[in-house]
Amino acid sequence: MQNITAAGPEKENSASGSGRAEGSRSRMTVHYIVVTGILSAVAFVLQLIELPVPVLMPSFIKFDFSDLPALLGAFSMGPVCGILIELVKNILHTFVSGSFAVGELSNFLLGAVFAGVAGTIYKLKKTKKGAMIASLVGAVCMAAASYPFNAFIVYPVYYNFMPKETILAMYQSIIPSVSSVEQSLLLFNMPFTFVKGMIDVLITFLIYPHLSPILHGRAR
Repeated sequence: MQNITAAGPEKENSASGSGRAEGSRSRMTVHYIVVTGILSAVAFVLQLIELPVPVLMPSFIKFDFSDLPALLGAFSMGPVCGILIELVKNILHTFVSGSFAVGELSNFLLGAVFAGVAGTIYKLKKTKKGAMIASLVGAVCMAAASYPFNAFIVYPVYYNFMPKETILAMYQSIIPSVSSVEQSLLLFNMPFTFVKGMIDVLITFLIYPHLSPILHGRAR
């Protein structure tokens, strides 16, 4: 009886510790979902604010800051969070855009590479230098991925709604010597994608220190 009685408090302590751990995991899960949802909503709103880039890019390519919340989510909650934000914002955007989901497909693929790569590298080295390296590599990977994604996935879908010759003519109105859509993707889309990513990176570095406590649930 003495052994059984002595074991009682140990079992209670064990159960209490297990309960606290379970509660902590539940709070973390709720916080993860809330942060992902809020950043997805912000990303969706930012995606609605599309800015034309006259002289430099064809009219059907716009600039927006919607990858910014995904990068914030990737840094604060991990790469999966960043990818989920890219997915949710583009699903929402399909209901209000006229691109027949083609623009959203492109935005998701490139944004997922950007947030996924940057978030993964930063997860391995959570320092300011690590964040800088992660952001740069993420932007480079996004720009590099823009060629195969556009050439073999996105633009072939575009051709169902807009002839290839019409798209090429839009690029040629900027640089007449361009001879193919594929060449245009290298000369226009890749540099544009890299610059777009680096602008998001710059803004992230300016605002992340102020938002980090909130994103991590440490705000007072």
